[in-house]
Amino acid sequence: MLSRVAERMYWAGRYLERAENGARLVRVHGHMLLDMPARAGRTWEQLVTIFGQQATFASRYDDPSEKNVVSFLVADAENPGSILSSLASLRENVRTTRDVVPTECWECVNELYLFSGRELPRSGTERTRHRTLSEVISRCQQLTGLLAGTMSHGPGYRFMRVGLNLERADMTTRVLDVPAASLLYAVEEFEPYRYTLWMNVLKSLSAYQMYCQYVRRRVLGEDVIEFLLRDALFPRSLRSCLAEIAADLELIPRHQTALDEIGSLIDDLDGTLTTEMDAAVLHDYLDTLQRRLGDVHQRIVSTWFLSAKSQ
Repeated sequence: MLSRVAERMYWAGRYLERAENGARLVRVHGHMLLDMPARAGRTWEQLVTIFGQQATFASRYDDPSEKNVVSFLVADAENPGSILSSLASLRENVRTTRDVVPTECWECVNELYLFSGRELPRSGTERTRHRTLSEVISRCQQLTGLLAGTMSHGPGYRFMRVGLNLERADMTTRVLDVPAASLLYAVEEFEPYRYTLWMNVLKSLSAYQMYCQYVRRRVLGEDVIEFLLRDALFPRSLRSCLAEIAADLELIPRHQTALDEIGSLIDDLDGTLTTEMDAAVLHDYLDTLQRRLGDVHQRIVSTWFLSAKSQ
């Protein structure tokens, strides 16, 4: 497989997952704010922090209001991390690899992009936003399933899966990072809202129902963190994403350097007890995990791709 094709499949997986994650986060966050009083400390600005785009947002908007944040994260074509921009990049990466991607998948990507370009800029109200973002999530999941069911599971598919799971792992740590530090040992006045806040963390990763089935206890911050980081069976946990990446890398030639990086990260995760961490240590640990996921990305780029640019 050509290096440029492998790179585009890798980034197609990342952008597909990024668009789905962004749509789910904005939708869940909007619902949570409707249920929470202002003193609970939840704001639209926190979404910008989760995506790590504080500087970009500040350069384009003066006020972190609902309208500005939603516009920035959903339909701002000049924000490379917006849902609309992610879908545009997904479309371009799939368009330029149409010889390895099934025709049905290309058609699905193109229809999703056209739908989003038409509907996302008009999703200003809560009701319209919920409907449109739910449709984006559904179509992204449809595309993921279509690729799994119609594309040969050769190197191109493996690179796509590596990119998708690396993006998913990064988002899991980001979703946990912002609320973990402020909620795990929140002051007493926030106590009545702990359940709602941690429940929405789970919903941001479509994890609430599986958490209830497998943990079988009421929603507690320590258990949520443990589940989302270390549960081997839930496909959006960090541990599961890393295992999936390792399994796909093993089927790609010249994989040892990247696989060693993943193996080291898995060993560290398995040997760390997050339940014994205070809020500051947990925040630092999640930041470390994000940096190490970045190291995995760099190993992949330097091993297989011609260009080391970041998309």
